[in-house]
Amino acid sequence: MADETPNESSQDMIRAMVSNAAFPCVGAKTALAQNDIRIVEARSIFCPADDHHILESLYSFIESFDGDKQTFRSLIVVFKDAETLPEEVFEKCLWKRLQALNTLDTCEWDKSVSSDPQDNNFSFSIGGRAFYVIGMHPGSSRKARQFAYPALVFNLHEQFEQLRSSGKYNSFRQLVRRRDIAFSGSSNPMLADFKAASEAIQYSGRQVDPNAWKCPFHAG
Repeated sequence: MADETPNESSQDMIRAMVSNAAFPCVGAKTALAQNDIRIVEARSIFCPADDHHILESLYSFIESFDGDKQTFRSLIVVFKDAETLPEEVFEKCLWKRLQALNTLDTCEWDKSVSSDPQDNNFSFSIGGRAFYVIGMHPGSSRKARQFAYPALVFNLHEQFEQLRSSGKYNSFRQLVRRRDIAFSGSSNPMLADFKAASEAIQYSGRQVDPNAWKCPFHAG
């Protein structure tokens, strides 16, 4: 079953990745420094066996979030698949797990965002709260998305709304993009400015044609 007390190896790998001085995501660095990265281990990204536990972990994560005090927090689900997956296979698995979580979730979709993945205002919703999801795996073509195992990073949208409210979001976004170019050697072609395109296309990290790509997710 899934485990919220991951072995030292998983914790060390997350810490080593994020604490790398060149790692581009400064939000993740802040969360790590504040001990605000929660790790949940699951057996396989292909398998639904741990979906219930992942969902309960997300509910607990939401309940513990204090928007007034904690700017950056993440929940990372690490799937212990030893196989390196092609990007297209990982993308399909990512959306299957999100579809399964949506099916199990009894809460209404966060009303501040759209449930239509083709809508520019789309965000994934669990427990009535919007999330930005980041997929990582060893076969990713983006260096910043490469990790030893398939993993899904769940970031509450509220964190980014706080940055927008304080007038810090644009500078934060530009800093991360500059660092990503330095780290990966090129800009991420799938990134779009806020609400300029659906964020669904960014979740897996795979480069696709925005005009041809169709998200397989359908909100229940």
